[in-house]
Amino acid sequence: MASAPEPICDVLIIGAGVSGLACALALAEAGRGVRVIDAGRVGGGSSHGNCGTITPSHAPPLAAPGMALRALSMMLTPDAPLYIRPRVDPALWRWLWALRGRCNPRHWQESARAKAALLRDSRDRLEAWIERYALDCEFAPSGEDYVFRDPRAFERGQHELALLRELGIGVDVLDGRAYEAAEPAMRPGVAGAIRFDGDAALRPDRYVAELARAARERGVAIDEHRPLVALAQDANGTVVDTTSGPLRARDVVVAAGAWSPRLARTQGLGWLARTIQPGKGYSITYDPPSRVPRRPLVLRERAVCVTAWASGYRLGSTMEFSGYDEGLDERRLGALERGAAEYLREPVGPRVRERWFGWRPMSLDDVPLIGAVPGRAGLWLATGHGMMGVGMSAGTGQLLADLMTGATPAIDPTPYRPDRFAR
Repeated sequence: MASAPEPICDVLIIGAGVSGLACALALAEAGRGVRVIDAGRVGGGSSHGNCGTITPSHAPPLAAPGMALRALSMMLTPDAPLYIRPRVDPALWRWLWALRGRCNPRHWQESARAKAALLRDSRDRLEAWIERYALDCEFAPSGEDYVFRDPRAFERGQHELALLRELGIGVDVLDGRAYEAAEPAMRPGVAGAIRFDGDAALRPDRYVAELARAARERGVAIDEHRPLVALAQDANGTVVDTTSGPLRARDVVVAAGAWSPRLARTQGLGWLARTIQPGKGYSITYDPPSRVPRRPLVLRERAVCVTAWASGYRLGSTMEFSGYDEGLDERRLGALERGAAEYLREPVGPRVRERWFGWRPMSLDDVPLIGAVPGRAGLWLATGHGMMGVGMSAGTGQLLADLMTGATPAIDPTPYRPDRFAR
């Protein structure tokens, strides 16, 4: 016989990653009672091992004009920056076919504008949160540089700058020789660089831990290692069955990241399962080498992100569509080190601390789903952030809290409404 649900909670959030905890903190500040559950530990998903850059500069979406052909050309190259593992996976191929339809200038600009609005709001809000909540996460308003070694790639990389400037993102284009002179960590041969002074960086695992601390201090309960089993709605709200017994909630927020499609299937939300695919990323964390870049870098031709903190040094990035495969692919980790070695005098640190992979929730338009689930009273989404979960976290938390409490949002919520896919 099933045990009776615990006393009703006001808001139950499924997922203790960066998005779920940011929502918990914002909702607690808005006066809601919040509980968070997670199948694992706080920040144990894609929040843990990314490069920790806060990047309004990354507004352009994955589905750019010409991307479909480039992706197909890399299918037989396992260490390519974008890799689609050949296999029978009807859900993935349907998703890729729908993504192909968005690789045009109109959709590219629509998604870029939506991402830029949330990234800018979140960048400003994050700095305010760090001060307000005393978040100890090695935050630095460092800016970020895109570095090129191929002159043709450098020229192509400037094609999107007009749109970024129109969106209010500050951009400087730097000569290669001048850049080398100012950045002693670089090897000779830089063709040029693009600088984004408005970007920032932090230590992502520390940031997530600090969000959890700040949320707990404001009354949020966080249950780790409490997997969700099922959701069922009735006239009094939602009963959430977990491996540690059922809970009842007035409102439920799904912030399950790349696991959202699996949860969606159990709820009959086929449209949500079709909207998001897990995109696998990799990183390697080291003790810092003696010469590290002055600011975070994206080594553009190799799509390698380089971040240095006082406490560590990380190479990361890549995008692999291989479902929920749990293998740590040595070829893709090796590609990070080989790519860094083309650009940096000391590409790796003296000791490896961690070799990591995680899944990002990639939506069809590369824009997150934030808001009410159509036709399901009391059910909300904060998922689909792709590679921008950390950078969009503070803005996502505040936007969802505003929508759930009836406050006026700081940004237009329309581009993030889940019902844009619910048909």
